[in-house]
Amino acid sequence: MNRFQAAIFDLDGTLLDSMGVWAKIDVDFLAKRGFAVPAGYADEICARSFRDAAEYTICLFGLNEKAEDVMEEWRAMAACEYSQNVRLKAHVREYLTQLRQSGVKLAAATGLSEALYAPCLKNNGIYDLFDVLCSTDEAGRGKDHPDVFLLAAEKLGLPPERCVVFEDVLPAVLSAKRAGMTVYGVYDKHAEHMRPEIMRAADGYLCGFGDKLRESEAL
Repeated sequence: MNRFQAAIFDLDGTLLDSMGVWAKIDVDFLAKRGFAVPAGYADEICARSFRDAAEYTICLFGLNEKAEDVMEEWRAMAACEYSQNVRLKAHVREYLTQLRQSGVKLAAATGLSEALYAPCLKNNGIYDLFDVLCSTDEAGRGKDHPDVFLLAAEKLGLPPERCVVFEDVLPAVLSAKRAGMTVYGVYDKHAEHMRPEIMRAADGYLCGFGDKLRESEAL
């Protein structure tokens, strides 16, 4: 019997090779307003909810804009990429299928809105592999809090200790640990500078999902 009954996956940077999309959006959005992307900006918003990221950005740059308008502009900039161009990281589909076949429930816990993640997962052929899909919009707070992970466990009908989480950024790793879950860090080049801290905080670390496929058990 598997130690864990469910696996909860982040999307951006974990299952999806998508962080470059947001790096470009940051550059283009701020350039339009006469700003360059400051050092540390991406780290500050990576675990926030969409609304929190918009409000932080407005405050940081003193923008005379509403959070709803900033969020809508970001969504419009990302929509084409997510529906058509964003692809899975290597071995993701195979690993998710292996987990399903071994009886493990699957959930996604993401900072993306449904309008972005649903077409992307469908386009990549993995939407129907998930039992549960949760966003920080639904949870009410970003991944700097454990709410979205606890919501996923609740929807799965499982206690947190029976869930394992896969995440690529440090704030989310720490939040999932606070939720009482086992956590694997997952390598992404855009979070490489966080790697030493993630490896110290997480229960395990994957350079890619091929690591797990080569093990004798899925989890």
